[in-house]
Amino acid sequence: MTQLTHADDTTFDLEVLQATVPVVVDFWAEWCGPCRMVAPELEALAAEHGDTVKVVKVDVDSAPAVARRYAISGIPTIALFRDGQPAAFSVGAKPRHMIEADLGLTPAGR
Repeated sequence: MTQLTHADDTTFDLEVLQATVPVVVDFWAEWCGPCRMVAPELEALAAEHGDTVKVVKVDVDSAPAVARRYAISGIPTIALFRDGQPAAFSVGAKPRHMIEADLGLTPAGR
């Protein structure tokens, strides 16, 4: 299983905005049932894309400043950041192929 990175208000800029590869950010919360449902899909996405995409989890309860900065009002919200800027969003629990489509990611090997 691929190790996912976690970020909060103090580490978000380093982990996401300064990353040298595109970053998929999972804005979630422990109490959110749909967030728990989408977690395995993001782990599979991370495993499939390997080193070409970084996956970072941001607990909105532990990172309220980051959630406010990007106007996260519903979770799960999954965002793609390229060159430190949000490029696409996927809102709600969805299968991996739909998340990849929303974010404009091509599945590895296709």
